[in-house]
Amino acid sequence: MAHDGARRATSPATADGAAGTVPSVVRALLAAVPVGCSWLLPLTGEDGEVADFLVAAVGGQAGDIYGRGLERVGERVSDLYPSMVGGPLWDLYLRVLADGVPAELPAFRHAERRAGIVADSLFEVSVQPVLGGLLVWWQRTDEARRRLERTEQLGSLGWAEHDLITGCSDWSPGMFRIFGRDPALGPMTRSEQAAALLPDDRGVSETAWQTLDSGAASDVTVRFRTADTVKYLRILSDVARDADGSPLKVYAVVQDVTAREDARTAMDRLRDQLRTREMTALAEHRLAAQLQNLIQPVPPEPFPLAGLRAVVSYLPAESAVQVGGDWYHAQTLPDGRVVLAVGDVAGHGLDAANGMAHLRFSLVAWLSIGIRDPGTLLAHMNQLSLQLGITGTAAIGLYDPATRTLAWARAGHMPPLLARAGVTTELDRPAGLLLGAAGDSAYPVVTAALRDDDLVLFYTDGLIERRSTDSDVMLGRVKQTMSAVSAEAGPEQLTRLRGLLRYAGPDDDTCTLAVCVQP
Repeated sequence: MAHDGARRATSPATADGAAGTVPSVVRALLAAVPVGCSWLLPLTGEDGEVADFLVAAVGGQAGDIYGRGLERVGERVSDLYPSMVGGPLWDLYLRVLADGVPAELPAFRHAERRAGIVADSLFEVSVQPVLGGLLVWWQRTDEARRRLERTEQLGSLGWAEHDLITGCSDWSPGMFRIFGRDPALGPMTRSEQAAALLPDDRGVSETAWQTLDSGAASDVTVRFRTADTVKYLRILSDVARDADGSPLKVYAVVQDVTAREDARTAMDRLRDQLRTREMTALAEHRLAAQLQNLIQPVPPEPFPLAGLRAVVSYLPAESAVQVGGDWYHAQTLPDGRVVLAVGDVAGHGLDAANGMAHLRFSLVAWLSIGIRDPGTLLAHMNQLSLQLGITGTAAIGLYDPATRTLAWARAGHMPPLLARAGVTTELDRPAGLLLGAAGDSAYPVVTAALRDDDLVLFYTDGLIERRSTDSDVMLGRVKQTMSAVSAEAGPEQLTRLRGLLRYAGPDDDTCTLAVCVQP
């Protein structure tokens, strides 16, 4: 297709008298290619210079950033991608067409100002001279890099490859974060890694190499000194070999498990301390309180979540010997949604705190592998409670800031309270048996629509249960407090609410998680 002011250059198909044969063959070939590619033919102006390019064929299984596929065939590049004209990729097209030398543009950034299209995209582009035109291959890299970086950040992960032939190593961004190393310095050498390894763990490292040499994969946890700290790193490694069995490359996935190991060490230390004090009631109370704070520290001030502001309060029971299994979790997930949860493991002391730790850490693990549905999460918690022989209650919500909806489910727990413009109500109460009661329990999910400045309160039963006062009376007081706070919207709402609800129960801990919807 020729357009005004430009004409198609003579192609090999026209020159050999078989007009249309070559384009047809090229289109048939590219239709089977599973990556982004196109065959461009030059269009020359009246002065004989290349003025544009015609899309003569495209890969049939990959569209462009606008989702266009085969409909691009027969169109000019300048019409399809106006912002590309005169840019670095356009200049690369002209240069390859002129000198016939293939070239690459490893980091081509395409900016787009059109609504509904990703504003900034990054591509790797390869251009080859083919049959009088250009065969252009491209691969989008920004999305793949973003997924890799988020995965590594979420799991404190990194990967490394070491070529045993050349001695060269390759690290992912996560490896540099784990070792606190400037990427400009490149990966650490084998000698630098050996120097950073704690002397007591060198035997573990040698065992790992012997395991790899035997043909099996190695999975070890060792300690490295990075800057001023010591980190526990779990290293899963394997070896790639040639046809003769000779090792060529070592592949490793590394995870920073310092927090897990530190927590385990602290728990063991606290348990030892408890045994040396002969398990007195006061020692158990203090130890369990330290354990709870270790597992879930309470932020001292309100903190941001996606589309929300949140504040947490945790008050131990007035009784000096009663520490419960109350817990909370509030996190913005990689997809932009927010998980909100509270729970209470039945019982007191170390057993309750231990059960609480299992449930909360398991929730974090399930979220990290993509489980989002509150009902499904509660079903997993129920199965874990049955295995551990514990019972408890929990409420889990998933807030979507894009739609301002809160999907939530409960397992024997009180429904969250919603305060809006001076009026407080309970959210609709779905069914849901307490955790650890039955193996076939189902936890249906209900959805609530939220508005600007809405206050939502998740809480444990210590807030409203008193021996001397009916729970409905206490609940009424909490509702009155929330109504008064929500009637005067402002940046200090959450701080005021937490201050007004800070009254401890005599026999049970109290945990509250309050959020305010941001305009």
